[in-house]
Amino acid sequence: MITVDEAYDIIVGQSQYFGVDTVPFIESLGKVLKETIVADRDFPPFDRVCMDGIAISAAAFENGKRSFLIEGVQAAGSPQMTLENFENCLEVMTGAVLPKNTDAVIPYELIAIENGMATVSVSSVVSLQNIHVKGKDRKINDILIHENTCITAAEIGVLATVGKSYVKVLRQPKVMIISTGNELVGVDEVPLEHQIRRSNVFSLVSLLSVLQIKADTAHLPDDKESLKENISQFLKNYDTLLFSGAVSKGKFDYIPEVLNELGVEKLFHKVKQRPGKPFWFGRSAVLSTSELEEDKNTSKKQTVVFAFPGNPVSTYVNCLKYFYPWYKKSMGMSLDLPIAKLSEDFAFKPSMTYFLQVKLLQENGVLIAVPQTGNGSGDLANLVEADAFIELPEDRNEFKKGEAFPILRYR
Repeated sequence: MITVDEAYDIIVGQSQYFGVDTVPFIESLGKVLKETIVADRDFPPFDRVCMDGIAISAAAFENGKRSFLIEGVQAAGSPQMTLENFENCLEVMTGAVLPKNTDAVIPYELIAIENGMATVSVSSVVSLQNIHVKGKDRKINDILIHENTCITAAEIGVLATVGKSYVKVLRQPKVMIISTGNELVGVDEVPLEHQIRRSNVFSLVSLLSVLQIKADTAHLPDDKESLKENISQFLKNYDTLLFSGAVSKGKFDYIPEVLNELGVEKLFHKVKQRPGKPFWFGRSAVLSTSELEEDKNTSKKQTVVFAFPGNPVSTYVNCLKYFYPWYKKSMGMSLDLPIAKLSEDFAFKPSMTYFLQVKLLQENGVLIAVPQTGNGSGDLANLVEADAFIELPEDRNEFKKGEAFPILRYR
């Protein structure tokens, strides 16, 4: 049995490169950009009016002019107009191009309009006031988004602004989530007394969707030959397999045995942690150069296998602790975890890492973790009462109020 740190290092060390996809920009949210985005023109591309009002020549105001004949209206989205007489004005709308021969905008709130004349009630006017000057934000060909940036809503807006309707991103791993067990029935079925509805697979699907991964799912019976036949195909067709259940010591826990017979290398089985001790992790044989050359459409070198214990809290925490950083390392993302302080003393007897469920509070800008102990790794409902797991190290049994530890946050 290995430690949590050892398991983590082994898993992160199996990160992979999955190639590059070109996708519609609106579908790139949460993905990693694989090109540099530059400005296709100055930002803003013209001297832009910032407020509804009138545009004048500041020189006319300096010469004592306070009432201005309105020559017309410059609307947003209309071609640039020209002020014919510098002692006159043009009404302008927010977002419009600044008319020629004007260099200041006075908002409607500071003027009175009567009989086509705009009279201002300000004591001073400064050239370029209320004007967003052309190129002030960025110049043409300036870098707007660097390669390897994780795309958020902010980047989506920039991609739209520069007309990047398609964008290059890191390809997501192709993932299959497999549940096993004859005791499991569908969500829409009424279980018998000895049965329960499938839930772990949907928790995993949802956890992966946070990472923008659209995983496939399958449910297999506790039958060794059926498991072997199906898993053999999954290993050929997917980059990553996530199992839930059948990895402990029960008579029908065939997954480790089947994976071994299919040539999947076990990198470890059992971690010194609670919950989730029976966790199994391995990888299929690395494909040879000739095998990769036969399939020009893939950069897949091997299939990584995460086989989580079947108890729902075990599955949940193992996904957060191990699959998430494996994925983030593969995508070149940060692996840093936030920390929180315990709200009270806590003791845990066995000498192993403990992932304690906690509710999170903010106190004076500090994240506080309030223990929510629940009823063990089978208490799925208790996940709803918590926000995160706080990782308590294995080298001690007592933890004091105010001590800070890493958290695996899921809300």
